[in-house]
Amino acid sequence: MSALTFDIAHLLAGSLVLVSFLLLYQDRLYALLNVYALHALVLATAVAWQAYAQDAPQLYITAAIALLFKAIVIPVALHRIIVKLGIQRHIETVGGIGSTMLLGMGLVALAMVVTLRATEGADLLAREDLAFALAVVLLGLLMMVTRRNAVSQVVGFMSLENGLVLAATGAKGMPFVVEISVAFSILIAFIVIGIFLFRIRERFDTVDVGALDLHRGEGR
Repeated sequence: MSALTFDIAHLLAGSLVLVSFLLLYQDRLYALLNVYALHALVLATAVAWQAYAQDAPQLYITAAIALLFKAIVIPVALHRIIVKLGIQRHIETVGGIGSTMLLGMGLVALAMVVTLRATEGADLLAREDLAFALAVVLLGLLMMVTRRNAVSQVVGFMSLENGLVLAATGAKGMPFVVEISVAFSILIAFIVIGIFLFRIRERFDTVDVGALDLHRGEGR
């Protein structure tokens, strides 16, 4: 692999981590969905470049799936759900944005240290892709924990899954059947999540997950 090919792969994987931080920074739903579409676009580009670098044509299918479903279909569908349900556009967070970003930087450092030490002797590109992928996964988990809005938690879950796809492609690709099963799993999960959001809105007149605690009598 040439130095330029390696550098571009490294840049794209690092860009996915950067966009994950942009997701954490957003406090408006529409901006969050737009940034998620960018997140999926960067993922699709990174996977396509891995297909070229590894000479693995099946990864182009993974890139196309990410581009079609994650960068276009899912963000558009979530936009329509927000409009239809009349969901509040502002995203409530647990703690401030600044503290969340600092915690995110700590998680990225942890991902780098753990992955690079655990994969000594492995291919350099695979090691770095796995480190970046773990960082994306941890940032997605952080977003799910620190957001009270159900839609933003859904976006956090999908960004986490983007990190898993990056990890799988960086580790010399996935079998074709796995790619197809992952794509259908994402689609089914999105349909279930959409029904879940409609039911929450219908029952509690909000998608703030704090309403569930109030309903159980755990809040005041």
